[in-house]
Amino acid sequence: MITHSNQSNMNDLLINPNGVIEQASLKLSPNRDSWPDQTTINLVVIHGISLPAGIFGGEAITQLFLNQLDCSADSEFSPLDGLRVSSHLLIDRYGQLTQFVPFTERAWHAGRSTWQGQPNCNDFALGIELEGADRVAYTPCQYNRLIAVLIELMATNPAITEQRIVGHSQIAPGRKTDPGPAFNWPALQRRLRAEKATLQAT
Repeated sequence: MITHSNQSNMNDLLINPNGVIEQASLKLSPNRDSWPDQTTINLVVIHGISLPAGIFGGEAITQLFLNQLDCSADSEFSPLDGLRVSSHLLIDRYGQLTQFVPFTERAWHAGRSTWQGQPNCNDFALGIELEGADRVAYTPCQYNRLIAVLIELMATNPAITEQRIVGHSQIAPGRKTDPGPAFNWPALQRRLRAEKATLQAT
């Protein structure tokens, strides 16, 4: 169930002119580059991640995105050796935000991917990672923070609509499964519609 958070600043997010959320901890990943010329950002991809799988907390996700992960530290890390990936944002289990790539730049999160016939989703999609696992419920704090972020991104990128907020599994079917069946898509859509209606009424 998605519930409202008691965190006073949950919905008071500000994206500065450099494409960084002021309330986020900024840890710039080297795995980023420029958007292609004349790019219209029109998609948000929701990911789920935990390293090792199903283990939450720690610094492994951050280390992965900063190319600092010791891939000998755990047997699950071995396939990640040499991998160069990133995401625009990470939302941890407590709803805390870490930004690795400004929205003004392209993150390397989607891999081989296609959405509605358009390949290479990195070229037009923002990536948001939720700390979690496919079959472990995401936390209310994560949903509330995600909704606040999505509302801001939709306001600053009009081509992003509710229908263009998708999971990694939807752009890479058969290759990726995240954010998995534990992610509550219907509740997310209901909350987004409610939040937008509230904003339009004020």
